[in-house]
Amino acid sequence: MAKSRGEANLNFPGVRVNWQLKAVLPVAFVLVNGIVLFLLATVSLRDPERHQVLVVAGVGAIAVCAVVILALALLIQRPMVELQEKIARVGQGDLNVTVNFAKRNDEIGDLGRNFNHMVSLLRESREEIERLHRTQMSRAEHLATLGELAAGLAHEIRNPLAGIAGVIEIVARDLPTTSPARAVVRDVRLEVAQINHILTDLLQTARPHPPEIRPSDLNTTVEHAVMLARQQVISKPIHIELKKDPDLPPVEHDSDQIHQVLLNLLLNAVQAIETSGSVRVEISPLEENAAISVTDTGRGIAPEHLPNIFRPFYTTKGNGTGLGLSLARRIVEEHHGRIEVTSEVGKGTKFVLVLPFRQEQSEVAAS
Repeated sequence: MAKSRGEANLNFPGVRVNWQLKAVLPVAFVLVNGIVLFLLATVSLRDPERHQVLVVAGVGAIAVCAVVILALALLIQRPMVELQEKIARVGQGDLNVTVNFAKRNDEIGDLGRNFNHMVSLLRESREEIERLHRTQMSRAEHLATLGELAAGLAHEIRNPLAGIAGVIEIVARDLPTTSPARAVVRDVRLEVAQINHILTDLLQTARPHPPEIRPSDLNTTVEHAVMLARQQVISKPIHIELKKDPDLPPVEHDSDQIHQVLLNLLLNAVQAIETSGSVRVEISPLEENAAISVTDTGRGIAPEHLPNIFRPFYTTKGNGTGLGLSLARRIVEEHHGRIEVTSEVGKGTKFVLVLPFRQEQSEVAAS
């Protein structure tokens, strides 16, 4: 909307006019008029009545100007100087400042109270951030200790586990084909495989290796994960649909790690479908990123569980380790990406994996 003429006259483009000048201009006008009246009074001595009126008017105008200037200095200039000083201290990090004119019952007092309230909120926010930082650092140290412990335990368990698996294979070869113990051996094999899977996840979580990032076709990475997932549901009434983007530019990523993330999301989606259903995988550009969505028609995730699904060892599945999604998020974050999830109980879940097209140059491995 266009400015009014008066506003345009006082605020020229690129010219800053201080409030003191704006306030003093009318006062100066009255003062000049008073001086003029006083001078006229000095030349009108022949007319005593007119002389007296001009003298009173001139002296009155000068007195009014003096009072106004003094009032401006006391009521406005001092609070503004104090406010500038306190704002400078806040900019230096001192959040314990307050302005003294906040007790006034006028607009200047309102300004002071708002300033004090704002500084108080900033102080509380900084204290909360510091508290959360201390909590996160303590939690990180705790998780690092647990990671070292988990890695050591995984190595100690994996060696005797390999011996157990070897003994089971020998026992299975010696059992007659009609022996009922063969069913027990099969169950033991499955349990050994499950333990080995848990140990692998523990090692990857406790001692992750940095991604080997190279420019490659994200469509191919996703397609390989979808092919493996389809093999898991070949005998189930579950359809996995893939929609690739042939125009997608190369994406700098570790294809093995992103393949692992997608396969984990796909297997979770398949396990969430209790009878029949579908899983849709779609690749599409998203500003400076590539987005991969995995949408299933499964049972969904309850709202109370949704904020915790990326926490280590948190699982809603009876046979889950609770490490898959935690590991997936870590891998994606190392690619400077993110995982978003939305879900509705009884209707399904949608994961969106977002990866930037380009990583920082120092992180891209030589091809």
